[in-house]
Amino acid sequence: MKTLNRKLLRDLYGMRGQALAVAAVLACGIAVFVMSMSTMVSIRSAKESYYSAYRFADIFVLLKRAPNRLVERVREIEGVSAADHRVIQALTLDMPGMNEPATGRIISLPETERGGLNALYLRAGRWPEVEREGEIAVSETFALAHGIQPGDRIKATLRGRLRDFTVVGIALSPEYLIQTEPGAFFPDDKRFGVFWIRHRQLEAASDMEGAFNDLTLRLGRGAMPEEVIRQLDRLLEPYGSTGAYTRDDHYSARFVEDELKQLRTMATIPPAIFLGVAAFLLNISFRRMLVLQREQIATLKAFGYTNGEVALHYCKLVAVIVLIGGIGGCLLGSWMGKGNTEVYGEFIHFPFTEYLFDLRIYLIAIVLSLGAGALGVSGGLNATIKLVPAEAMRPEPPAKYRSAAFEKTAWYASLTQTTRMVLREIYRRPLRAFLMSLGVAFSCGILIIGNFGKDAIYYLIDFQYGLAERDDARIQFVEALSYPAIYELDAIEGVIRAEPFRAVPVKMIKGPREERLSVIGMAEGGELYRLLDENEQVIPVRGDGLILSTVVADLLQVSVGDEVEVHILEGERRKVRVKVSGLVAEFSGMSSYMNLEALGRLLGEGRSVSGAYLSLDSDQAESVFVALKQRPRVAGVSLKQATMKGFMDSIAENILRMRLFNVGFAITIAIGVIYSGARISFSERGRDLATLRVIGFTRGEVSRMLLGELAIVTLVGIPVGFAIGYGLCLWMSVAMSSDLFRIPFVLNLSSYGFAGVVILMASVVSGLIIQQKVKHLNLVSALKVRD
Repeated sequence: MKTLNRKLLRDLYGMRGQALAVAAVLACGIAVFVMSMSTMVSIRSAKESYYSAYRFADIFVLLKRAPNRLVERVREIEGVSAADHRVIQALTLDMPGMNEPATGRIISLPETERGGLNALYLRAGRWPEVEREGEIAVSETFALAHGIQPGDRIKATLRGRLRDFTVVGIALSPEYLIQTEPGAFFPDDKRFGVFWIRHRQLEAASDMEGAFNDLTLRLGRGAMPEEVIRQLDRLLEPYGSTGAYTRDDHYSARFVEDELKQLRTMATIPPAIFLGVAAFLLNISFRRMLVLQREQIATLKAFGYTNGEVALHYCKLVAVIVLIGGIGGCLLGSWMGKGNTEVYGEFIHFPFTEYLFDLRIYLIAIVLSLGAGALGVSGGLNATIKLVPAEAMRPEPPAKYRSAAFEKTAWYASLTQTTRMVLREIYRRPLRAFLMSLGVAFSCGILIIGNFGKDAIYYLIDFQYGLAERDDARIQFVEALSYPAIYELDAIEGVIRAEPFRAVPVKMIKGPREERLSVIGMAEGGELYRLLDENEQVIPVRGDGLILSTVVADLLQVSVGDEVEVHILEGERRKVRVKVSGLVAEFSGMSSYMNLEALGRLLGEGRSVSGAYLSLDSDQAESVFVALKQRPRVAGVSLKQATMKGFMDSIAENILRMRLFNVGFAITIAIGVIYSGARISFSERGRDLATLRVIGFTRGEVSRMLLGELAIVTLVGIPVGFAIGYGLCLWMSVAMSSDLFRIPFVLNLSSYGFAGVVILMASVVSGLIIQQKVKHLNLVSALKVRD
């Protein structure tokens, strides 16, 4: 073994504690990067393969009723490579073991087994046959929630008639990777299911012979979606079209893209912070090692080793440390990524999900590790190369010190000798104290990030489902009904209060910007669904103005007092200009609101309702659900508790799972930073401490000097860390939010307290370790120095 290689091993052993601290911090950053990137690559690959193999459509249109002959005209539009027409109807289901009615959507299948767009993946059973009446396939998530097997029978109300269906297959569709009830934002697999039946049977059951009410299109290469949609809307407008939209606006596809966006954010922000801290730790550790090895470097050069050879030796030393961290992070990230991919595969319903070991991710991870190492040693390495042997053989000249102004005060004189020495040391080496405090501050900030997800989720639940939504259940009608339908609901025994709403699909335009969403008409003075601003103050629903969610206002770039153009996509399809009268804080979906009577005037239909918010007597809720099942005009019932569960099982679970990783990594970083700083301080002052011991200072007094400096650095770093954590959390709340889901920026005092306590505990542990080193300090070795 070469001489320099043996020296490298001895150096690594001598600084093993600091090396492991740096490697652990580096491993945390690389692990988060590998986990997020590999999960994202695996999920994206599964999504693209599924979309391609099962012909997921590019454009979707929902309409009232159009003749089948119109499909040929659609296929003639330039850019359209395939067009499939379907019939879709709502179902009300009476499922065993459920008091409340479940809802469903039944979709017609082409006559061929796997023909057409949005083809099904058959998980179990067989395809429904054309000639066998009532055979259906059911979505896998709904089947699992209810334990449905091929051969089971289901009772459902279709267009006011109770029908018996036989389940013959369990299937998945690229159209329903995320299965949500119309108007809902989060999945509820137990209360909403998707079903498929042969086209002729649904056509007959829906009185839609020779007609369709849903159209999906696939575009050819080079097609312009905007132009296709323009021609499609013009062609289908007379048939009640609500407007064509692309895959980008399809709820399930958009939901998946938002999840991938969050993974990209997780692969960027936390690793950048972790790698920056690792580079910082490596820098201070490396610089201190070069100072301690000043004479060794001079000796190597005196024996003929070139600047390049010496520099390469120290580069190899750093490379070993960062590669240990990088490889360890890759292994840990792979394990975490595999588990994460399995969780996503269960939540996003792909027929097949395989964890991909993408070599590029691991190469990038190693390059990032080496980059952090290069950043950490760049300054110190340059100084090493320039070191002249004759100069380096001599000890470093003592620093020039002078008295500080505070040393002449009576306050300073009243302090103990040990305390005065601590303050003097910090004053004379401010850069070292500043860097150590900065390291502590970043550790504290990372700990705050770890708890940010928990604070945000719990606030969102309290805000949305406690303060804003105070109903127990929400009723959707099959179609808009006249206002007296509310009186019928109010008369059901067990219903304490019923408040109406009217949902209307619209296209909202402001200049070059436009968004598809719903305007929800609400009764003035309603108590069951309240609109709140960012200060949690109730916004009254009165007048003729629109109340927009803040995300819609941001997308359209409008504020209170501006006018927007509203294209109503049903009924007479009026186009009106409406003034924005308020902004509502919401954390899911994109909605706008209006006074119910004012919306009726815009529609030209008087007081009509799409559904109602219900407050129920908990003791009579079961009888209310029985009554609702018997009303064919009720298309669905959603329960607030079920909605909350769907939210927790989807978005919240992912965020809280990432919180566990972040907190664990943050604790590792905090201990690594503080221990490394304390260890460096001990190394730098070993001779001074030994001198103090020789002239009569006790072990306790010497320890208090070193630990006092650590305590001051820590106490200064904690409040700075609070500010850094605040800024990083604000950054992440913006970076991880999307149109469908926003993360509120909320930090509780408990999160600051948790971060502060962990930092203090890490300081105490590091202090105890250093105290043991002081106790066993070899005075003779520490005092040896060349004159």
